[in-house]
Amino acid sequence: MSLFTGSGTALITPFDEKGVYWEAFAEQIEFQIKNGTKALIVCGTTGEPSTMTDEEKSEAIAFAVRQAAGRVPVIAGAGSNDTAHVVALCLQAEQLGADGLLIVTPYYNKTTQRGLVAHYTHVADSTRLPIIIYNVPSRTGLNMKPETLAALSRHPRITAMKEASGDMVQIMEMARLCAGRIDLYSGADEMTFAVMAAGGKGVISVVSNIVPAEMAALVESWLSGDIAASRAMQFRMNPLIDTLFSETNPIPVKTAMNILGMKAGLLRLPLVEMAPENIVKLRKSLKDFGLSA
Repeated sequence: MSLFTGSGTALITPFDEKGVYWEAFAEQIEFQIKNGTKALIVCGTTGEPSTMTDEEKSEAIAFAVRQAAGRVPVIAGAGSNDTAHVVALCLQAEQLGADGLLIVTPYYNKTTQRGLVAHYTHVADSTRLPIIIYNVPSRTGLNMKPETLAALSRHPRITAMKEASGDMVQIMEMARLCAGRIDLYSGADEMTFAVMAAGGKGVISVVSNIVPAEMAALVESWLSGDIAASRAMQFRMNPLIDTLFSETNPIPVKTAMNILGMKAGLLRLPLVEMAPENIVKLRKSLKDFGLSA
């Protein structure tokens, strides 16, 4: 049930005063597919799902499925800290035609590792779609341990891990313990090359919202055996990535897209506009990378 190999994009959700800016969303999807992105992740963290209603999330997933039209898989964010709510979101995404699910570890509740096994097992038993677990302890306050992932990797519908702990020792141990039973994706743009070296199948990327062809080339170079080219692309991209995470994601990437004329639209509170001094740095970083409005 492998979903994709290569660079997948964690899409921003473009908002205007009325809601989702559908014309801009369609343009972004076409831009991604044209530039080599292998999967579209809708309503992940970068898409600001925590400030979207369930109706808006359903509409965004359905729109992406229609726009992609089978050209690349659409993976729906379906995370929550309420297991019953996760199941409902998964079943809705399944009905809407999503190809897979991205499910973040439950936040705030601070369950145990045994609780993580129970949570994901219950969800996986409730859907027919393949599941990518998303481990991002900097946001959730909860880290999934390698042994926990190894136990979950035996479930036929738990097929991948998006790993954003930033801990390469942990990532290597996950790869060792899971022994090829799941696909491993980098959840941190700056670690894509390193995760590929650990046996990763690609990345779920934020920076690819603005440079999809470059991130796709980084991963494809590794997969084709051109390690030096892949490493060089990672090194070139890292200063831009650093700037794009100088404030909470997706504030900088939406700001960058708007600077570049890509119609990212508004942020929703509690997220606010980027600090003026950081916008200056962002503009310089974009220019240094060769990007301009």
